[in-house]
Amino acid sequence: MAQSSTETDWVSRFADEVIAESERRAPGKPVVVASGLSPSGPIHLGNLREVMTPHLVADEIRRRGHEVRHLISWDDYDRYRKVPAGVEGIDESWADHIGKPLTSVPAPAGSAHPNWAEHFKAAMTSALAELGVAYDGISQTEQYTAGAYREQILHAMKHRADIDAILDQYRTKKAPAKKSQKPVDEAELEAAEGSGAAAEDDGSGGAGGYYPYKPYCGHCEKDLTTVTSYDDDTTELSYICTSCGFGETVRLSEFNRGKLVWKVDWPMRWAYEGVIFEPSGVDHSSPGSSFVVGGQIVREVFGGVQPIGPMYAFVGISGMAKMSSSRGGVPTPADALRIMEAPLLRWLYARRRPNQSFKIAFDQEIQRLYDEWDKLAAKVEDGTVLPADAAAYSRAVGTAAGELPRTPRPLPYRTLASVVDITAGHDEQTIRILSDLDPANPLDSLDEVRPRLDRAENWITTQVPADQRTVVRGEPDSELLASLDDQGRESLRLLLDGLDTHWSLDGLTTLVYGVPKVMAGLEPDAKPTPELKVAQRSFFALLYRLLVSRETGPRLPTLLLAVGADRVRKLLAA
Repeated sequence: MAQSSTETDWVSRFADEVIAESERRAPGKPVVVASGLSPSGPIHLGNLREVMTPHLVADEIRRRGHEVRHLISWDDYDRYRKVPAGVEGIDESWADHIGKPLTSVPAPAGSAHPNWAEHFKAAMTSALAELGVAYDGISQTEQYTAGAYREQILHAMKHRADIDAILDQYRTKKAPAKKSQKPVDEAELEAAEGSGAAAEDDGSGGAGGYYPYKPYCGHCEKDLTTVTSYDDDTTELSYICTSCGFGETVRLSEFNRGKLVWKVDWPMRWAYEGVIFEPSGVDHSSPGSSFVVGGQIVREVFGGVQPIGPMYAFVGISGMAKMSSSRGGVPTPADALRIMEAPLLRWLYARRRPNQSFKIAFDQEIQRLYDEWDKLAAKVEDGTVLPADAAAYSRAVGTAAGELPRTPRPLPYRTLASVVDITAGHDEQTIRILSDLDPANPLDSLDEVRPRLDRAENWITTQVPADQRTVVRGEPDSELLASLDDQGRESLRLLLDGLDTHWSLDGLTTLVYGVPKVMAGLEPDAKPTPELKVAQRSFFALLYRLLVSRETGPRLPTLLLAVGADRVRKLLAA
């Protein structure tokens, strides 16, 4: 369903709030918005909402002439929790690394990247560049191991009793029920899943008391450690590893191999970076969630202010086929950008308020989505577009830095998909057919319809099963032709007689719909009646059977153009 045209432009509304809040908190300084991504596995289209929501707000602020920083924290110092399904180049031996920082886990076999985190960051980084997302990337591995947060860590340890008291207010609250995993064609991709916001212990201590800091073991590198003592004056910290038995005493004022637990780490960073705006997934609206607890910790422990933080809803996927490189059924931004242009993907996130869920189509629905997009573009062009829709379109096609690349001559996606389906991507055949769509204005080069043509071809080859692909008959169906009655043969004759004078997309559309009208004694431009619609469907089914041996297929005018007049005559001559 399209966004209501009367709906308030959510991006502008948040930009107003964020600018006002930034001027109140930090006048004269850049506005800071933030996202967090964990490269614990493929970063999926649900995670992308974590980036696109602040990106769109930050870009609106830039358009208004303000300086703004969009921080993306790569939570690559998080622990490796589990071996994800469907990742090529790994086996059961990767389970040996559970508990290590993501940057200490080997990349999948054959990867060009130095570790697990960099391997999965790379695909997302490339997708964000294609989407026009400008950001400042921050590696949490680099921050922690360089001692950037030393003062904050020592402060948190000194105030561990205060943090423990805050957390204790929520420990008795029942956690929300875990959502069951749905099949991929109905999947809801939870943006917080697999990120630093995922379930993590809050640092509850044992006999030694509560500690909000987790060292990584100096022997096995895992975080399966227990802090046994800490001295505020000397900053001496002792721990024991429950995995390998190793233990040591270190000075936390010098030690850089560990991190604050998530429910303390997140609010610490809000204060450290001065974050004004950061959204979070709907799971954070529950009591005891990281965002709710973080608001209290940032205020009472770190003396900071919680960001403006809208909750965002799930992103669903419509009908993703088994992909050539399986990823366990979790589609990524790179997967989407193979079948759709960047402005369209941006539009899907821009036109919905953060608290509205939506689906990204990998099935036939992508054709309807492109039709809707093209109609919106036409309304923008002729000035009939409504303000909220115009704002979403503007944010989709470009950023404050300029417009994104787009297809110079955007022919309908469904037409391009039909043509490459029939031609199997043969360039000479493709340009012949596409030029026949509008003989008065033929294509000079396929570059005029790229990159949309390439996206449509990728959709056909990766998302449409082989048994649903269009295969034009090599020889006439003699048996079917011989079985036709006089009316059937006459309808084919009328079609063939009109090919030469109607050889364009519009002309063939008029012809195929007009033949049943003429057969019924009506004028070719007569208004359709229920009976006439039945006759048209019957005629179309006959043409499909004679051309592609099925009762359905690509739109008939496109199919006829693709097959070519000579071959159509050969296959339909009764």
